[in-house]
Amino acid sequence: MAFGVNPSSSQEDFKKKQEEEQEAAGGDVPENVYFMKQFVGNACGTVALIHAVANNRDRIQLSDGALKEFLDKTESMNPEDRGHALEGDDGISKAHEESAQEGQTEAPDREAQVNEHFVAFVHKDGKLYEFDGRRKFPITHGDASADSVLADAAKVCRQYMDRDPDESRFAVVALACTE
Repeated sequence: MAFGVNPSSSQEDFKKKQEEEQEAAGGDVPENVYFMKQFVGNACGTVALIHAVANNRDRIQLSDGALKEFLDKTESMNPEDRGHALEGDDGISKAHEESAQEGQTEAPDREAQVNEHFVAFVHKDGKLYEFDGRRKFPITHGDASADSVLADAAKVCRQYMDRDPDESRFAVVALACTE
């Protein structure tokens, strides 16, 4: 599930505090979790999609193409190297540009300052993770199951909205897998 937020100062302050707390508790990227840093401007939707797909490869059958090639190439890399690999990946870059051009609004330039940001919520190994490539590691939001992941993620999304009640620019996209 991808969640679009307006990165206001209250959201950013909360994220910083949350990251510090998780880091103090031994925050890290679990070995079986695919996480990448975001270095490419205005690619947060692409990064959120990569996080969602990469952490569900056991349930998603990817056909040959740019995404499969990128995930295969970066599987054994650390989060920083994955982020830098995205910077130079022609296949993902081309797919990103083509997808952005298909939208109903004009796509912003990679370096343009925008006030929106996408993160991904993923159920992995009994936990709900929030993936944001601007962070040091994914944030763990506690236990979750395949049956509860939507409700669990919605609860966290609601907390985002409660922290900034005057903000109305939120969006949610779900990637659902049937077994």
